[in-house]
Amino acid sequence: MQKVNKNVVLAVLSLTSLVFLLFQLYYYKFHLSQKNGVVFSKARGSQSGQDSTRWHVVRKFLGLISSHNIPVYLIDPLILGLVDKDIEQIRSSADGPSPECKYFCAPRDFTTFALLDKAWKHEVGLFRTAEKMGFQWLKVLNKDPRLDGMDDLSGTEIPLHYIFKLSSHAIHLVVFYERSGNFLWHGPLRLKQHVDRKFVPFRKLHFGRYPGAYEKPELLLVSIDDLKVQIPKNPSSFLEEMSHSRFLECRYREARAFFQVYPDDASFDAVEFRKKAKSLLHLAALTLNNLGVKFWLSSGTCLGWYRQCSVIPYSKDVDLGIFIRDYKADIIPAFQKAGLPLKHKFGKVEDSLELSFQGDDDVKLDIFFFYEEDDYVWNGGTQAKSGKKFKYLFPKFTLCWTEFVELKVHVPCETLQYVEANYGPDWKVPVKTWDWKNSPSNVQYNGVWPVDEWDEVIQIY
Repeated sequence: MQKVNKNVVLAVLSLTSLVFLLFQLYYYKFHLSQKNGVVFSKARGSQSGQDSTRWHVVRKFLGLISSHNIPVYLIDPLILGLVDKDIEQIRSSADGPSPECKYFCAPRDFTTFALLDKAWKHEVGLFRTAEKMGFQWLKVLNKDPRLDGMDDLSGTEIPLHYIFKLSSHAIHLVVFYERSGNFLWHGPLRLKQHVDRKFVPFRKLHFGRYPGAYEKPELLLVSIDDLKVQIPKNPSSFLEEMSHSRFLECRYREARAFFQVYPDDASFDAVEFRKKAKSLLHLAALTLNNLGVKFWLSSGTCLGWYRQCSVIPYSKDVDLGIFIRDYKADIIPAFQKAGLPLKHKFGKVEDSLELSFQGDDDVKLDIFFFYEEDDYVWNGGTQAKSGKKFKYLFPKFTLCWTEFVELKVHVPCETLQYVEANYGPDWKVPVKTWDWKNSPSNVQYNGVWPVDEWDEVIQIY
């Protein structure tokens, strides 16, 4: 009898312990976790707890910014990539509960949104509300490059990035600013010394490694995982733009030092030439952009941007580069239609093509086509009177955006190597007498055009 009583007692104790343990788990899940910003919804029941956390943090953040009337839009590349696959279904779907959390529950450390600076007044109340909701937040400031210039290098600090962290997930809010070239720009994320480097895994952020330039997006309001959110109307186009968005700022400090040694030419002729060169560059950019032809500042125009943040007044032309793979037969007719007659055409698509168009007065537009080899790129030159060919070699390069004469335009990302290849180690010293056949550091003799091809490869108008 005693043995039976002992078993009963043990069974009762075990059952009691089990009930107590289940109560603790229930209490933690539905009470303590809510206080720490983690909520498990029945609607998200098919997902794990960590997946559900991501969705709820995004929901709380959207509620936070909505309560302060702050318009943001989703730019997270991982989520937009998933959304893009189902974009037609998402656009046409009626509001209603989603059967599963497919997008915002996807594994990731961050969710990234964008904010247009002019749409917000930087209200302190937002951060107070965020703290009450359990968010920790971080604001990243840096100099405003739009205020930089020859006479003012101080640069007022502006907010570039915000990070809101709740539980194990974080929201990265990227601030976009409008530039004079009618495009959007975001700055780099540079942490100051006092910032806790372990606040979030900063190296995993998709935005902030370097500045970026974007066109103004057309937005679409959609429902994703039962959350109303704005996204770029064409997610795939935005993701493609993101992959080539790196932006280089003009080197104002170095330009100022240059002009202290070599005073700027403020003569009437120099001022007029710069006005005409700016107008010609804007017209060329409009024409090529309408054709979908990617181009960059080359030769003296690139040197002027890199060395002195300006057009070189004694250059007398505007120089652009285009990869031959991007050549289109419509280029010449398009420029002629824009009011720029063809001045000369040298070479051919297969070899050493270059085009020159006549702008106002004596200002011309020169377009050099670049050919890619295994370990270098080159463009050609032709002497009309002799048929001699020349080749200009450059190290391989990628393209970045910059702002030049109030225009968003490409330059080689590896600008110093590009400039040094063309102008040598003394590129900082102005050279007003320039022989295109002998002066460049990277020029090579490349033979002579066969006489029977001259009518095709040497055309002067």
